[in-house]
Amino acid sequence: MPDYRFKTPLTEADMRQLHVGDAVVLDGIVFGVRDGNLIRVFDQKVAPPCDWRGAALLHTAPNVRKLGPGKYEPVSVGTTTSMRMDRFTEGLLRDYGVRAILGKGGLSPKSAELMQQYGAVYLSVTGGAAAMETLQIEEIEKVYWEDLMPECIWQIRFKGLGPMTVGIDTHGGNLQHEIQAQAQQKTAELLRKMGVA
Repeated sequence: MPDYRFKTPLTEADMRQLHVGDAVVLDGIVFGVRDGNLIRVFDQKVAPPCDWRGAALLHTAPNVRKLGPGKYEPVSVGTTTSMRMDRFTEGLLRDYGVRAILGKGGLSPKSAELMQQYGAVYLSVTGGAAAMETLQIEEIEKVYWEDLMPECIWQIRFKGLGPMTVGIDTHGGNLQHEIQAQAQQKTAELLRKMGVA
């Protein structure tokens, strides 16, 4: 069972109770974002056509089947590596009130500081879990900026998205960096034992 289950939109109080390693499941609207739509928002200065206050944003560019004008069904909605979109973290938290960023691979130490400051978290999605993630979708409710397909803004209603692991919390915890530091320490120990270092 997950440690926490939340319904979007999320609150700062929700996020500040989480700690690195906690398991989280989300119900409700999650917005799919990717480089293309974030570049439009931040570099081209076009305001997003939807309200991201309290939002959970999933780094994705889903594989979908078009059913009709503005209507899509999910085929495979996976998660993409978050670091490419790291530079947008501050604006998302400060300007738009985003409370959770969902992706894989983690974000920078700077983003971790910003999450502590603004009361947001990074939720790590298991890589390669697109099949499970797709089954947790109730409906793709809306698609904004279809000209960016597949890097549109996707408004997706989930039931039981997860479990995801808190990778960055509001207390300075950063799971990816902790694991990286442990791996580097073990590597150094092994090299010493082998007489290489």
